[in-house]
Amino acid sequence: MSGLRGELRRDEPMSKHVTWRAGGTAARAYLPADCEDLAEFMRRLPEHEPMCFVGLGSNLLVRDGGFRGTVILMHKTRAAIRLESSPTGLLPCVYAEAGAASPKLARFAAEHAMEGAEFLAGVPGTVGGALAMNAGCYGSETWEFVERVRTIARPGELRERARADFDIGYRHVGLKGARLGGDEWFAGAWFRFRAGDAPRAKKRIRELLSQRVATQPLNHPNAGSVFRNPPNDHAARLIEACGLKGFAIGGARISEKHANFIVNPDGRASAADIEALIDHARRTVRERFGIALVPEVRIVGLETPA
Repeated sequence: MSGLRGELRRDEPMSKHVTWRAGGTAARAYLPADCEDLAEFMRRLPEHEPMCFVGLGSNLLVRDGGFRGTVILMHKTRAAIRLESSPTGLLPCVYAEAGAASPKLARFAAEHAMEGAEFLAGVPGTVGGALAMNAGCYGSETWEFVERVRTIARPGELRERARADFDIGYRHVGLKGARLGGDEWFAGAWFRFRAGDAPRAKKRIRELLSQRVATQPLNHPNAGSVFRNPPNDHAARLIEACGLKGFAIGGARISEKHANFIVNPDGRASAADIEALIDHARRTVRERFGIALVPEVRIVGLETPA
């Protein structure tokens, strides 16, 4: 750790860092001070050390056996959001680092009289997570507004990449000719939003947040939408049609408020309970409708302690 400015923890309980408030421990967790500090830390890691980047933990389940590698806790960084001049001389871009919360980016854009970012107020994660899965809601998706990105490669090398370097789809982003997330991760991005009206953008954010409170079980630990919506349908409709609202395994339950949410209402669900409930919902929907639901949630780690 000599010369590093971040914090290294051992046997870190990941239930503290995922929004389900369940799961095992990470053998090591590093809280970088900033991107440059993270780059230096990565240069010192053994070549084959397993790594997992975590933002606000809203789309992640760490199995009860834990993660036998190093977790990078990006939400603890001093993540910058700032205006930067555009090379074309048009409206300035907004640069946001991966550890910044998506709702903070939405508010920043609104404060600077930009529109288009309001939907990000309803994305319960960081900019890095939104980039990695092309997060979206209320009719908009993250990569609609991305001009270029900054990534960090496994050797600790910071790179700048164009939007054209990526294959972009519904809840999917892949680096052409490589495997993003295996050797390279998002460190930040430049966003181009529309010139607009600050009061109108702020009003829209308030409306979307009110809609979110009214339709989602935010009073219980959850990880947001569990499944992608299949073409021309909604995962919540299919799960509800199977009579699964309120169905529980152990301490995990399918929300009565929104069927595409699994909640941990009493804080006693294990990661195994949640994963079993995910599998049960997928199996039930497939048996009844012949549709294979695809999880949005990333599941990592060992089922039982090593």
